[in-house]
Amino acid sequence: MDIEQFRHAGYQAIDHICDYYLSLNDKSVASQVEPGYLRKLSPFIAAAPQDGEDFKQIVDDYQKFIIPGLMNWQHPSFFAYFPTPSTFESILAGLYANGIGPNPCFNWSVSPACTELEAVVMDWAAQLLGLDKAFYNSSEVGGGVIQTGASDGALVAIVAARSRYMSLNPGVLTEQLVLYTTTQTHSLGTKAGLVLGLNVRALQVTSEDNYALRGETLQRALAEDALAGLHPFILIATVGTTSSGAVDRIGELGEIRKAAKQPSMWLHIDAAWAGVALACPEYRDLCYLDDINKYADSFCTNFHKWGLVSIDCSAMWVRDRKRLTDALDVTPEFLRSKHGDEGTVIDYRNWQLGLGRRFRSPKLWFVLRSYGVEGFRRHIRETVKRSDTFVSLIRESAQFKLVTAPSLTLSVFRLEPPTSEELSLAQLNKLNRAFYARLSARPDIALTRTDLIGTICMRMAVGAERTTDAHIKRAFDVLCEEADVTLKVWEKDADEQKV
Repeated sequence: MDIEQFRHAGYQAIDHICDYYLSLNDKSVASQVEPGYLRKLSPFIAAAPQDGEDFKQIVDDYQKFIIPGLMNWQHPSFFAYFPTPSTFESILAGLYANGIGPNPCFNWSVSPACTELEAVVMDWAAQLLGLDKAFYNSSEVGGGVIQTGASDGALVAIVAARSRYMSLNPGVLTEQLVLYTTTQTHSLGTKAGLVLGLNVRALQVTSEDNYALRGETLQRALAEDALAGLHPFILIATVGTTSSGAVDRIGELGEIRKAAKQPSMWLHIDAAWAGVALACPEYRDLCYLDDINKYADSFCTNFHKWGLVSIDCSAMWVRDRKRLTDALDVTPEFLRSKHGDEGTVIDYRNWQLGLGRRFRSPKLWFVLRSYGVEGFRRHIRETVKRSDTFVSLIRESAQFKLVTAPSLTLSVFRLEPPTSEELSLAQLNKLNRAFYARLSARPDIALTRTDLIGTICMRMAVGAERTTDAHIKRAFDVLCEEADVTLKVWEKDADEQKV
């Protein structure tokens, strides 16, 4: 492909993307293909072609075979998992970054602008969220870095925490170390334990505390593990858990750590979804911003979830960057540079596990400049209002009940008809599994279910930029429709069992 052919194909690609978004509301939310569908189609049966094919045919095959197999996460009726509301600004930034300057970005010297822009835009984002200046790159002590995801951010924090703890406690063996999560922490904690060969202890949370970790629970765990000769070296606390949007009591946890004289125990805040809500001052108390600024050693939030940036763009900040570089700096001769040796620049390869890294910062830079602080806040506030509309409908319903308090744009509810008092928890769970089976079979809406300490329930996560009140009300109508069918089948089965 020469430059003019690329120009023509590029115009066509933009047209296809525009047409996709123009018709998005008319598309199914979920893909309707079956497992293994692609291998049965002619372009995928044989091996790669021996000779190059016409590019138009490749694009046509993408349109014909690949797009039908994609779930439309940007669809206004997508309420599953957490949102990934990609914007045109972010898409174009990715095009520029991949087309002009597609560099591995591991050292400042290999492309100074890649490092410099990331350092600047991460300070912009820290200021947007209200993080303490100790987390700014300009502090030259702490700083921010863009990771691939919150899981990688947590893994990096755990590696740094382990290195710090063992340097301060040289007699401790690796098998004595314990990583603290909670029973509601994202699976990233458990997976990190598997990867690093560490003991993981999930601290219990309760429905009475809205599934948030309390200080007294941490205090008991510390005392128990001290008696057992174990050494908790990091606690992963969450601002906005996946299942219910719970916010762990950061202040209580920080005070217990202080009172227990555990200064070498790292406190990492996983705010992958909810963290961007800190952009709005009215949500900062809810998310314990002051406590984060006072106690956290590291903080991570995904702008590619609720923050208008296409995946991947996970923003991670640390209070002391030296803790990362002490743990992760491996510099063979071929990676050395004048400025790196002098310590006058950031080499982001030492802030992550891998060496190569993509030029991600233009996506965040384009979005923040195009939307501005007020435009970004408007997006957050409007999606919270959409969620509030849904919550009102649930509260007015005789069929549904909230399982826990709504959290920003996440609502957790279950089918609980007026006769539910006659049903056991096991029966209600069975009813809700049947309800979800009907919902998940529909192509026009997407939600996910979860298990909150033995209670099966549905999650409604609002966040797509194109979602309106009309989509929220239609989603509620769909829920009511499927609830009616589920209850009729349930009552019929119950009558047959009596006979």
